[in-house]
Amino acid sequence: MSVDGPVRVAVVGAGYVGLTTAACLSHLGHDVTCADVDEAKVAGLADGVIPIHEDGLADLVREGIAADRLRFVLGASKAVAGAKFVFLCVPTPQGADGGADMSYVQAVAGEIGPLLDHDAVVVNKSTVPVGSTRVVESALGRRGVSVVSNPEFLREGSAVSDFLHPDRIVIGADDQAAAIRLVDLFAGVRSPVVVTDPPTAETIKYASNAFLATKVSFVNAIANVCEAVGANIREVVLGMGYDRRIGSEFLRPGPGWGGSCFPKDSAALVRIAENAGYDFQLLKGVIEVNTQQQERVVAKVVEAADGTIAGKRVAAWGLTFKAGTDDLRDSPALAVIDRLGAAGAVVRAYDPTRRDPLPGVEVVADPYEACEDASVLAVLTEWDQFRWLDLGSVRSRMARPRIVDTRGLIEPAAARRAGFVLSGVGIP
Repeated sequence: MSVDGPVRVAVVGAGYVGLTTAACLSHLGHDVTCADVDEAKVAGLADGVIPIHEDGLADLVREGIAADRLRFVLGASKAVAGAKFVFLCVPTPQGADGGADMSYVQAVAGEIGPLLDHDAVVVNKSTVPVGSTRVVESALGRRGVSVVSNPEFLREGSAVSDFLHPDRIVIGADDQAAAIRLVDLFAGVRSPVVVTDPPTAETIKYASNAFLATKVSFVNAIANVCEAVGANIREVVLGMGYDRRIGSEFLRPGPGWGGSCFPKDSAALVRIAENAGYDFQLLKGVIEVNTQQQERVVAKVVEAADGTIAGKRVAAWGLTFKAGTDDLRDSPALAVIDRLGAAGAVVRAYDPTRRDPLPGVEVVADPYEACEDASVLAVLTEWDQFRWLDLGSVRSRMARPRIVDTRGLIEPAAARRAGFVLSGVGIP
């Protein structure tokens, strides 16, 4: 059976992945119902109120609602009746042992199983352990209903573009007919399609994120070498990036990697390997280098404050784990700030997307206000606006002219002209 024209689709979970999936499938012309268990979120989404900061997503949601191709309901059971595809986009948080917690996926599968059409295809969109299609099939308790893996590769800040213009679409299915139907669902999206078995598709997701995390940890380690030998990491990376075998993406030194995917997926892959009898020492080292990098940034701030930050005010520019998102999950900026607070610093922070107070941090609405009476300014997230702020005005507000720029945003010559002592990552 091939998809011919608009198809009724259910998306379970209106989080980052689920909402993007629902909005983009609606944009492709399909009839989409998106379900969530959060009543306030569902009510807001029905009115076109988007709870996350993601470029272009609000426009697609409103477009879908206006065209009557996108609706939001409370509870998965209200979304799946008559759906030919059901996308599972529910959380798989990191468990105590480092592995992914499948309890939400299993609970949803058990809820919707009796309600599915006989020819429905259930699509695992959540990042799940290898072998999870079998777990979902068991929880559904429905013969004839195919379960397919379709891992997401959405970068926060560019998720809509990543969905509509992906590097690849990966589909893992034991049922080739179900795989072909899912390929047809994405008609209009021009991309290479990889059709494989479910365990391979699930491993592609983990391997991709682990490799990208490895690149970030590697460049941070090289940045530390640069500091030791007097080399300039910016020029080292430039020289490396021209090599087509390496490329320049994810070779940007900083305070470490974070977010909703890399930390969880890296730990999960270590656990998956251990369960299969393999000690993934390389990936363990990648994770350890990331922790060390956060500690090195804290040490740089302490050094800039003449050896102690106890009782001193530190200004922080950036709270989110990367620019272009309001996501604080496993943010290296927060990891650094938490360590500074534990050492006795008084931290005042600014981020373009955040206004709510955070434990132990005063969050202000203006980057200059964050610098009032600060002994050190730490630049922790790569928001582009930080490049263009008036350093003279920043200097006039600070108690001491010290900047620790972990993202390479501040031009060294401009910092010197404004009277600052600037330190960075990988810069002698």
